[in-house]
Amino acid sequence: MRNYILLPALVAAQFFCFSLAAQQKASRSAKVKQYTIEQFYKTVNYNSASFHDDEKQIVLSENSTGIFNVYKMDLAAKALSPVTKSEKESYFSLGFVPGTNDLLYTADQGGNENNHIYLLKADGTTKDLTPGDKVKAGFDGWNKSRDAFYFSTNQRDPKTFDLYKMQKGSWEPTLIYKNDSALNTGDISKDEKWLTLVKAITTDQSELYLAELASGKLTKISADTGIANYSPTGFDPDNSAFYYTTNDGNEFTYLVKYDLATGNRSKLLATNWDIEGMNISRNGKYRAVYLNEDGRMNCRLFDHASGKEIKLPNVPDGSVRYVSFSPSEERMLLGVAGDRNPLNIWFYEPASNKLERLTRSLNPEIDPADLVDAEVVRFKSFDGLDIPAIFYKPHGASATNKVPALVWVHGGPGGQSMAGYSQSIQYFVNHGYAILAVNNRGSSGYGKSFFAMDNQNHGDKDLKDVVWGKKWLAQQSYIDPSKIGIYGGSYGGFMTLAGLIQYPQEFAVGVNLYGVTNWLRTLRSIPPYWESFRKALYQEMGDPSTADSVRLRNISPLFNTEKIKTPLLVLQGSNDPRVLQVESDEIVAGARKNGQPVEYVLFPDEGHGFMKKANQMKAAEVTLDFLEKHLNKKGKTGDKKAF
Repeated sequence: MRNYILLPALVAAQFFCFSLAAQQKASRSAKVKQYTIEQFYKTVNYNSASFHDDEKQIVLSENSTGIFNVYKMDLAAKALSPVTKSEKESYFSLGFVPGTNDLLYTADQGGNENNHIYLLKADGTTKDLTPGDKVKAGFDGWNKSRDAFYFSTNQRDPKTFDLYKMQKGSWEPTLIYKNDSALNTGDISKDEKWLTLVKAITTDQSELYLAELASGKLTKISADTGIANYSPTGFDPDNSAFYYTTNDGNEFTYLVKYDLATGNRSKLLATNWDIEGMNISRNGKYRAVYLNEDGRMNCRLFDHASGKEIKLPNVPDGSVRYVSFSPSEERMLLGVAGDRNPLNIWFYEPASNKLERLTRSLNPEIDPADLVDAEVVRFKSFDGLDIPAIFYKPHGASATNKVPALVWVHGGPGGQSMAGYSQSIQYFVNHGYAILAVNNRGSSGYGKSFFAMDNQNHGDKDLKDVVWGKKWLAQQSYIDPSKIGIYGGSYGGFMTLAGLIQYPQEFAVGVNLYGVTNWLRTLRSIPPYWESFRKALYQEMGDPSTADSVRLRNISPLFNTEKIKTPLLVLQGSNDPRVLQVESDEIVAGARKNGQPVEYVLFPDEGHGFMKKANQMKAAEVTLDFLEKHLNKKGKTGDKKAF
């Protein structure tokens, strides 16, 4: 852990300096334009970009219509054309069917997370390849000859995922691995001899296995000493080795190569931050490695055979976050994003050094200069522990123009707030709210010791980190200490409610998005397909069927609603399979008895998180209106002038 604090403004006197730089800064602040919710959500999100076999076109998903649909792009014309025209569910591309113009895509139903795999033929007809009302299926890639793909599904048993192979043309599934032990299936080798499997012990510890598919023999790859996590990242195309990340004997995860013939292991890459994953091009020319470096995701490219690093091109408006390789390995699609620019897709041809931008995600009505960069800061918590956070400071905030603020709490347990473009954060900051996204103890990305610090201590020390983040905000000369609220979703929603209950004098308002309110019910009602993770979650949070139930009940906001004395906004999706609607229904009913304003917005066509643009806009706009009324005391957003 690095022991430093990066303050976004050192002293208030800076704002009174009559230097040329200060005058220019003041001029910049005065010209900042404030944008409407409609302008922010004209921004387009792109993902799932991949090449056609001919490498003259690509397919991707984007949400310009309000929900995600699948689009093709001719690389010569750089024009997108819709392939699907869904108005109800979001469709996410899985790529072209090799040798054809047919496509695969995935979608769930109303946010229920039961994703299916669909075939979309070039003639426009669609077929559900993994049917079933309560079936969940995941795409696991194409085989070496490209005439079949692998997928995992819980069709046989709702609690566990078996591995199947589906032949192109007949589209009939064949069972490859029957997963009676409810392990997490990983990667399959291209010769179909080997499959990696992971067993979750706790959220801090897992076991990695290698299954020989012909015999069913399992070989344990993970060490028996120490607490460590393991995650498989793929096989070599020639079936000689497989790769995984682990933090065995180390604070941060590193990349390991396992030789299948000898069993020898070699450490390929280790840094002072977590390696999140890796992908190898089809024939093994390149490997791309993804690192979580102090709250920012970065990509590094290597020659796979020699291990020599290859410099990625400098791309305007951000850094490379991921790489998708073409079949010939001669071209790449780069996912590029920055703090003030959402992810865009770029075309890159290393041999010719050709670099072309394919998409423009940010609404052209928005000037990126009016948005703000994320800043990594650190503050001391109640016990002196350094807590990392991502800070967004509005333009124009100063000692003479103090602004309201939100402490932003991520989901989890074990999640992480990361720097980068956030539509909702930029919207709130553009309307004058500072945001401190706290990575409290128990967050991922800062080493396994930090990650384990909240085990069976949730709503206590991790919550104190959030409160001390609020205290840090209150000490900044440009923050109004009487106007600091707390905002969180999922586990962060629980932390929001716990903060209002345990620290009623600290936060002026609370915003809870689909937050856990009754841990006993939530832990008992988790989806059946979480079976492989259930025991690990119980180890971290507590088992509701044991004596742990006493502590779980004590920390559950639902049983302490009489202590909510702060204006509260609750947002919830009706189809949420993780945090059931009843969680929000009951916390709202309890909080309303206390005489404070409680607003409740229910989205009947959403699950855990809001996917549709119309709902995202409504959630953001309702939140800003709530903040203006109860935190900033300025009434509706329409009454507020640009600042």
